[in-house]
Amino acid sequence: MKPDGLFRASQPIIVLLAIASTAAAADWVRFRGPNGSGISDAVGLPGKWSDKENVLWKTDLPGHGSSSPIVFSNRIYVTSFSGYGVGQDDIGKPQDLVRHLGSYELSTGKKVWDVAVKSEGAEEQFDGFLTDHGYASNTPTIDTERVYAMFGRSGVRAYDHQGKELWKFQLGSDGSFRSWGSATSLVVIDNLLIVNADAENDCLIALDKTTGKEIWRTEAKGYKGSWSTPIVVDLPGGRKELVVCMPGEIWGLNPKDGGLQWYCETQMSAPTNTSAVTDNGVIYVVLGSPGSFAAMAVKAGGTDDVSATHVLWRKQVGSYVPSAVVSGGHLYWVNNQGIAFCLKGDTGEEVYRERLSNAGTIYASAVLADGKLFAVTRRNGTFVLKAGPKFEQLALNKLSDKSDFNASPAVPSGRLLLRSNTSLYCIGTK
Repeated sequence: MKPDGLFRASQPIIVLLAIASTAAAADWVRFRGPNGSGISDAVGLPGKWSDKENVLWKTDLPGHGSSSPIVFSNRIYVTSFSGYGVGQDDIGKPQDLVRHLGSYELSTGKKVWDVAVKSEGAEEQFDGFLTDHGYASNTPTIDTERVYAMFGRSGVRAYDHQGKELWKFQLGSDGSFRSWGSATSLVVIDNLLIVNADAENDCLIALDKTTGKEIWRTEAKGYKGSWSTPIVVDLPGGRKELVVCMPGEIWGLNPKDGGLQWYCETQMSAPTNTSAVTDNGVIYVVLGSPGSFAAMAVKAGGTDDVSATHVLWRKQVGSYVPSAVVSGGHLYWVNNQGIAFCLKGDTGEEVYRERLSNAGTIYASAVLADGKLFAVTRRNGTFVLKAGPKFEQLALNKLSDKSDFNASPAVPSGRLLLRSNTSLYCIGTK
């Protein structure tokens, strides 16, 4: 149940100006691609690869990181960190932390530029769960004029496509849930940049993407523990909903002013890492914590509490970190423990549940392209599954890179981009 006054925006309503995008269909401009769907229309992707087969290039990055690469107009953009938390014996000092935003050629992997940002806040200590993903877990986003990056306690920054800083905005440093650090990714809606700053300052914030000025702020006190990246749901009549998963609830916000349009109880009070997906006016979420899971479908377009009116189905299966994809009337995901699920989108009926052999732990979210599901494990390679209601493993592909693969893949035209803790790989048919 929402606290009184929780969703009152702190800034006046503004009129959004729709800006036509010239991004090509092959671009992958945000976390999990178009609207966070995890789906690409790319074709011709190889099903098998190794160090000697179908790796078009490999590029070493200036530091570690778990953020995903994004792609715009033959350029790749990716963040990383150095100076603290990267050594084997001596991890360094928090004040020496440096975050990087780099630009690379899609065709060759050659570095075009790299921006180094020194820490501007009191960083959380590199211990506990933070060591599993580090200080560069926020995937940047991009439009025709600017690249936007989130650097945790060093705030949000905007750059032009040549790497020149245009503006910055400090998010705060209240401390994340159990000191797990910063990880949610940025989203552009019309002329707004949306930031889930629950880990940094117990709120969601919308910034003017041109100037960095705060437009609205929605408080989330009492809901600490959301690393969910928002998605946009388009409804009849031009109405839009900004949907984000919070501990215990799903929120549908008005992207114009941050006000609550509806909320739905999930019966999962644990921290939320996954992001929702949407298809034909239905929102799908898979949620979880060790030992407790939930998947559900909620009809969009409601008002106030829709827990009893708009929930189409609930199931006691889910995912702790990896998010799902919905395609062809089916919901797919591979959870942290390497179990692949397929549910019917209309009823939630379980179609299959298969454990992937020797998958180990998985943090990356699977993506769907070219009739295949690509599920990247942390240390045991990438599983390639056939996208369909019958489970079929097509391949398990391993590279010699021994560092962690935490990032969800990017899928620009005809290529698959994999990011390890130290390197960036371009997979494609030679």
